[in-house]
Amino acid sequence: MSEPTNGADLHPKHFGWAVDGRVATITLNRPELKNPLTFESYRELISTFRSLQNMDDVKAVVLTGAGGNFSSGGDVHEIIGPLVELRDDDDLDGLLSFTRMTGSLVAAMRDCPQPIVAAIDGVCAGAGAILAMASDLRYGTPASRVAFLFVRVGLSGADMGACSILPRIIGAGRAAELLYTGRFMSADEAERWGFYNRIVDSESIAKEAYDMAFAIAHGPTFAHALTKRCLHHEWSMAIDDALKLEAEAQALCMQTEDFARAYRAFADRQTPSFEGN
Repeated sequence: MSEPTNGADLHPKHFGWAVDGRVATITLNRPELKNPLTFESYRELISTFRSLQNMDDVKAVVLTGAGGNFSSGGDVHEIIGPLVELRDDDDLDGLLSFTRMTGSLVAAMRDCPQPIVAAIDGVCAGAGAILAMASDLRYGTPASRVAFLFVRVGLSGADMGACSILPRIIGAGRAAELLYTGRFMSADEAERWGFYNRIVDSESIAKEAYDMAFAIAHGPTFAHALTKRCLHHEWSMAIDDALKLEAEAQALCMQTEDFARAYRAFADRQTPSFEGN
């Protein structure tokens, strides 16, 4: 196993990174183009989320975009154009290498133990919508619009886990509509359908998302990591297997100091102060 990494030492080139109060904030930062993704930003995001597994100073993550938008998805000229060239060259291996890489980003987000809070304003489309979908909690604004645009460029809605994850968030019928049509989902729909946990004003979304991440980061973070793991892995489990997994997870949590702290605080009529161990 690699040595623990201090999140403050990370210096990504293709997005903003800051750590404050046990919360890391990742900011997609090409506002002049509505924060599209490139091959390089994909790779750096994958590396960052994998590194988070060993960052002992980061307990929760906020994922957001600069300039009033979340992300417009893959950059048309820096990603779509080169992919068309691979298609023209009949380079299936090259195309498959890209699609496997994009899927690896979702896997890295789901595998990192820290809960991820997405703060979504403005445009959230294509791969940007996938990043929001792969987060654990999603806050939106009235100005936000979410679209899984793949069908509009002649691609399947089955991209980066959308056919697996999205129906579990909003239901199979609603997911099918969005993936077949590629239409934008309004903020009201997103909240009503369960995609958003909450809608807040654009002016306050950064603070609201940070406050939620801060609260998570100062809770029993070992237990939170197990909750995230169980939420992910139990999708494909029978209930009997899930009950066994959760029994093991809870027994592990009962071995932590946070469990004992909570009891002692309750006995003393105080609020527990969790330390994540």
